[in-house]
Amino acid sequence: MVPRASRWARALGAALLFLGLTGAGGAHYVPALPDSAIAKPARQFGLPFAGAPGPNTWLLGQGYGNTTGAYRQRRSTYGNLQGIHAGLDFSAPCGTPVRAIGDGVVAEVDGPHGSPPHNVVIDHAGNLSSLYGHLRVRSSLKRGQTVKRGQVIGESGDSQFTCVSAPHLHLELRDRSHQRFFNPQPFIAADWNTLALASGFGRGYEYDLDSPRRWQSPDTQPQALRGGRLLNEFARPWPPAPGGAR
Repeated sequence: MVPRASRWARALGAALLFLGLTGAGGAHYVPALPDSAIAKPARQFGLPFAGAPGPNTWLLGQGYGNTTGAYRQRRSTYGNLQGIHAGLDFSAPCGTPVRAIGDGVVAEVDGPHGSPPHNVVIDHAGNLSSLYGHLRVRSSLKRGQTVKRGQVIGESGDSQFTCVSAPHLHLELRDRSHQRFFNPQPFIAADWNTLALASGFGRGYEYDLDSPRRWQSPDTQPQALRGGRLLNEFARPWPPAPGGAR
């Protein structure tokens, strides 16, 4: 059994890593890559799980972008991501094999880019990087290792460290500088309409009643720039954030 003090120390270290407060967090602050250097979305990647979605396998949990969950925490958890959820959440039992969405090279294992308790970053062609967060255990991959699309790179875990509270995989697609965050859906070859029907994604997107059609579908969500101004500081939001935004 791991001593309680050790468990707390490990959880604290992961939390600091998530907030970018460790020394390695400096890796975040390099110039963002321009559009001309980044591959365009062409459904060039696959899904991070094998097999069909379902209640006993995996489901699409939270979408990318201006979700109601992100809006409630736009000044805290998502404050450095312009207030939006910068990835896709796939609900899955702890221990579900996570697969690389494309060919690439391992850039980080438990690096400074968040999503504890464990994460992996893979660099792909076109200056794109995929991040796999909330992994259950440290991946056995090594930095610089070549991986193939569909190769198992880890196990899904739980952002709350319990494997009961919120078991899911957090998947992000970034530019290789880790400054820009893209909607993964147009990059991934999948039947998103069917996935949405089969999913547990019920939170939807936050409305700006002054512009109610904006950012209300998965394919219209905005890019995010690390450290940029909040995109969703709405004067008339719906639904109202309980207790105000955090």
